[in-house]
Amino acid sequence: MSRRTLLRGSVTTLGLAAGGVLFSGSPALALDIYNPFSGYPMTGNWQDHLNSGSLGGLDYGMAVGTALPAAGAGVVTNIPDNGTGGHTVTITHSDGYRTQYMHLSQFLLANGTSVGKGGTVGLSGGAVGAPGSGSSTGPHVHWHLITPGGTRVNPLNYLGGGGGLPKSTTEQDGIPGSVMWKRTQNWLRIESGYTGPIDGVPGTNTYAALQRNMGTWGYTGPIDGVMGPNSWSAVQRLAAAHGYTGPIDGVMGPNSWRGFSRFINQDRWD
Repeated sequence: MSRRTLLRGSVTTLGLAAGGVLFSGSPALALDIYNPFSGYPMTGNWQDHLNSGSLGGLDYGMAVGTALPAAGAGVVTNIPDNGTGGHTVTITHSDGYRTQYMHLSQFLLANGTSVGKGGTVGLSGGAVGAPGSGSSTGPHVHWHLITPGGTRVNPLNYLGGGGGLPKSTTEQDGIPGSVMWKRTQNWLRIESGYTGPIDGVPGTNTYAALQRNMGTWGYTGPIDGVMGPNSWSAVQRLAAAHGYTGPIDGVMGPNSWRGFSRFINQDRWD
């Protein structure tokens, strides 16, 4: 396998359903959705909303302007100034379930646009009195799920059926593939401002976000999305904190990738 192939990884797909398929039995196996906000603090849980007279929801604290990824594939509908919810985006999945995010500061896709799982649909808001904030009392996003029958439900009870990201086999075989890169993109989305798709195919945007993050590990070069020895040396320093014992030479090999993948396989990046 060439060094270029190692760096790029496999582009084989995971076979994720476009919008999910309903399964019989437990609702935990219902939809092909994941929690795109697991990296942010939950500032209001489902019961908190019910206690306040709301129909239910989950609040995640985040700075105004944070990218909001689609929890699952579907078709976008924007609802400006939706009462107390302010700017609201709805993603209608193929099985009739609808994901809704409230208190947006900006819509990014037109009505009727199809979006893939992990694609950015808008920017968070919630600043008191700001356009689109509705009744929000501070920067956050409100998230809930609506059944085909119109009942609002807790989306965390419906994760499954392909939702979430599997663990990468790179930790065992040292070969970076699409699963490792999807997990990497999700990590960079959470920590480093990556706003592209979670598609497992690293490109300039993925690498630029990686370079931003690698400042913590000694990278001081430009954020240009072009990975060179200095960029990869920083990645090796991260890998060294997770079991890599080889040289810091900027040449990624199987042992470097194993150490990096041990980091990226942590549950917090699923």
